[in-house]
Amino acid sequence: MKINIKTTIDQQETFELMVFGTYFEKGNAAYLRYEEAMEEGSVRTIVKMAANDALILRGGAIKMRLPFELNRKLNGSYEMPFGQFTTVTKAKKLDYSYENGKGHFDVLYDFSMEGSPTSTYQLEIAFQEEKK
Repeated sequence: MKINIKTTIDQQETFELMVFGTYFEKGNAAYLRYEEAMEEGSVRTIVKMAANDALILRGGAIKMRLPFELNRKLNGSYEMPFGQFTTVTKAKKLDYSYENGKGHFDVLYDFSMEGSPTSTYQLEIAFQEEKK
C-alpha cells in the first residue's frame, strides 16, 4: 500500500508524509500499518478504522495511543524518552471508506496534552494498492 498522510494543526501548519505499508481487515475494523523514520528513531504506526471509532497506536521511538469516537472526549497517552503524558481527544468528524483498492481516512479532532490549551488537528490518510 502507498500511504499519504497529511496532518494540519489549527488550519495553519501542515505536514505531509508518504510511506508504504500494509492494509488488512479483521472483524468489523480495518487496519493500516506502516513505519516511519524520525529523528528519535523508527516509529511503527497502526491505524484502526471502523464506522464509529478509530485508534492510532504508535510504538518504537515514540509510543502513543490516540483513541477517537465522534463527539466524545477520550483519554490517551503519549510517551517519550523523558516521560509519559496524558492526552485527550474529541473527534468532531470521523470518516473512513475503502473501495476497489483505494481508501481514505479523515479525522478532525481537538487535542490536548496534560491539560495544555487545545489544538485542533485534521488527519487525512489516503491509501491505495500499488500497481503490480
